[in-house]
Order: sequence, then C-alpha cells, then structure tokens
Amino acid sequence: MDRIDALKRIAAQAERGELTFPTHVDATLKLQRALGDPDCHIDEAARLVQTEPLLAARTVAIANSAAYNRSGKDVTNVRAAVQRVGFRTLGALAASVIVRQLASNILDPGLRAKADLLWQHSAHVAALSQVIARRVSSVDPETALFAGIVHEVGGFYLLSRAAEFPGLLDGGADEWLEYGETAIGRGVLLKLGVPAPVMGAIEALWNGMRALPPETLGDTLLLANDLCPVPSPLLERPGMAGLQSLATIDFAVGDGTLALILQESSEEVNGLIAALA
Repeated sequence: MDRIDALKRIAAQAERGELTFPTHVDATLKLQRALGDPDCHIDEAARLVQTEPLLAARTVAIANSAAYNRSGKDVTNVRAAVQRVGFRTLGALAASVIVRQLASNILDPGLRAKADLLWQHSAHVAALSQVIARRVSSVDPETALFAGIVHEVGGFYLLSRAAEFPGLLDGGADEWLEYGETAIGRGVLLKLGVPAPVMGAIEALWNGMRALPPETLGDTLLLANDLCPVPSPLLERPGMAGLQSLATIDFAVGDGTLALILQESSEEVNGLIAALA
C-alpha cells in the first residue's frame, strides 16, 4: 500500500469513527467527561485528577504559572490548583494528556522525535492562543488554550498509526494536507467530543484564512500558529512563520502593537509552555 492509499484508508476509518486508541486514552476520556459534568464538585474533580499523575502534575504546574498565579503565592496541592485554574482549564489539561497519550505507544525513534516536536508546536500554539485571546482578540482565553492544545490531534493520531504503514511519512506535506489532515483531524476531534466553536476554529486553521487584527477564535488560532517558533513536523504552511514574522504582523492594537503585547506577555507564554511540557 502506497502512502496516499494508506492516508486515504486511515482517513476513511476516522470519518466512520473507527479509531484505534490506547486503552489509557479511553480512561482519560471518561475522566474528561466526568469533569464536564456541571454537578461535579471541586472535591470530586480533585480526586479524579489525582488518579492521573500526569494531569495532577500539570494542573499544579499551570496553577503556579504566571498566567494564573497573579498573587505570586504557589499552591502545593491538587485541590487548591483545581480551585485556582477552574474546570474549563482543567478540561483543556485533560485534553493535553489525551493528546500525549496518543503518542505513548510509539517506539520508533524517528516517529517519537516527530511526536515530541509536534507536542512542542502544540504547546507553543496553545500558550500564544491564550495570550492573544486575552490581550488582543478578546475571545475566551480558556477556549483558546483548549483549541491550541487539540489543533494537531489528527497529526498525533497519524503518528500513532504510522508503524502499521511503512513509508507513510516519507512524502511531503502536500499529501497530508490533501488526503489526511482534515478528514483524520475531524474524526479524532469528534471522538474527543470537542465543542463546535473549537471545531470551527480548527476548520478555519485548515482553510488558512484570517483577519488582522484577530477577531474570532479561528483568527486567534491562526495567528498563534503563524507566530509559533516551532513548526509542525507534518505540515509547515506557506508564508512566513515564527516569531520573526512579527516584523510584518506588527499592526496597531489599542495603545501598543502585537510585538509589544507579546513581549510583555512572554513570561505568561513561557510559563504556560513549561506547565504543558
């Protein structure tokens, strides 16, 4: 089976909802659904988080990051961390654990390296999305963080299946863009129960159109993706990307510029990236 046929096969399976996940992903999905229950009490949420050590560690880390620790007083336990970050951020962190778990069974060193690089890209986009949402586009920052975390989940799923199809990643980005990114990404996002507004923002990213200055969640995600200093190993989109593109995306925003806003927010961005790592 050649690369394009393999991509088409995986995409067709994803569109039918026939997805192969590691067993611990299913466990974390159940945890995420429980956290999404409006009747879930903070004590129950803390108990659930503590059943997943990686999620517990990330929750405490992000609660102590510059984006959430305005008082400068660190929390040292999961319950206090959950109380500080809130359930929506907690849901985003649970999604980050699921995304990483998709790549947990990858044994091939080359595929593992790609998965690690894809996560670095996702973490940077998530952090930038939250800061741009808060400081520029005025969309919900927690939703922007969540969108950034899951925007490449289709790529993680592809990497988790790559060992089954030798040569799957040998070609360029064009085949992934045409035959895999949208179909596989949409199928995995639906499986994860991603809300419609986030799905729409990721669709906007796939379509590659945005407004400057950013106004919507899709615009926010696209700008964060363009400014990300770590490109996706599966698809480096045309045009200038990375922080150097600030020289051309230096539009006026209120009393300052995007460059100034991101410079002022660098501690928040770096803290969020470290907490998600």
